Amino acid sequence: MRILALIPGGISDQLLFFPTLQSLQEKYSEATIDVIVEPRSKSTYRVCKYVHEVLVFDFQDRNGLADYLNLLGMIRDREYEVVITLEENWVVNFLLWLNGIPTRIGYQSNNSLFINNLIPAKKEQYNASMYYDLLKALDINTPCPELAINVPKENINWAKLQQQQLNIESTGYILIHGGASPLTVAQGINKIYPVPKWQRVIEDIQMKQPEIPIVLVCGPDDLGWVTQVLNVCPNVKVVNTPDLGKLAAMIAGANLMLCTDSAPMQLAVAVGTYTIALFGPTKAKQLLPHNSDRFIGIESLSDKIADIPTDKILEKIWNN
Repeated sequence: MRILALIPGGISDQLLFFPTLQSLQEKYSEATIDVIVEPRSKSTYRVCKYVHEVLVFDFQDRNGLADYLNLLGMIRDREYEVVITLEENWVVNFLLWLNGIPTRIGYQSNNSLFINNLIPAKKEQYNASMYYDLLKALDINTPCPELAINVPKENINWAKLQQQQLNIESTGYILIHGGASPLTVAQGINKIYPVPKWQRVIEDIQMKQPEIPIVLVCGPDDLGWVTQVLNVCPNVKVVNTPDLGKLAAMIAGANLMLCTDSAPMQLAVAVGTYTIALFGPTKAKQLLPHNSDRFIGIESLSDKIADIPTDKILEKIWNN
């Protein structure tokens, strides 16, 4: 049996779909599960043990006939029996029908003509649970599992070496991620908390808990933000995380994760690190699990992340 999932979106969207992939694999233990994702999200599957093959299609691009024909061929070659799709583009759904996949599962929408198993999209709930609802079409009615990932052993060993080099192995550390993906920036979605406000948070922590190091995450897209913070807080440490597995391992070793709504936030949830996350234009109830006090979302009352008072962040840090 071969199962396909079409999962457009970024790394956070992929991670939130992991519980669905987990239950699919548990239900159909002999099945082969493949996914089709955007190029920017392929690396997510470094930390997923449920997927056999990761295929790539740029759902966000202005795709022409040749692109769709390539997608058609990619799907047809593998002879899938079940497809679960989050993509609501009617052309893509038409291709799924044209391929003759018997069971086609998706959300009810104006573009769902070619989907034969429709599930209402309850967008107000936790997104992992919303994705998990699609499994009802396969008579999977168990509770949505907690988000979890598989961090490779070599990434754990890498993180331990970084902790030794930064001299934080014995003390523990607070990890801060404040960057944003290039696509988010290009779309005008502001998820970056102002550096002067991060400065106040950092200085307050250093004053009250000087023995606990503060470490900034510096991924490929975070150099500008990290440089700005170092200019005002030169006593913090920096760890460069070249890929998702190494980032997950560093987060897993932290005492506390401070971040904005981002892929690192979802990794923190997946590894169970105590997390305080800041939300501006997005909603915590859709992006953080509700059944744990380890993950705290602080929302801006104005939808502008810059309007979150630093006192609110510090209150959550010291009260919890």
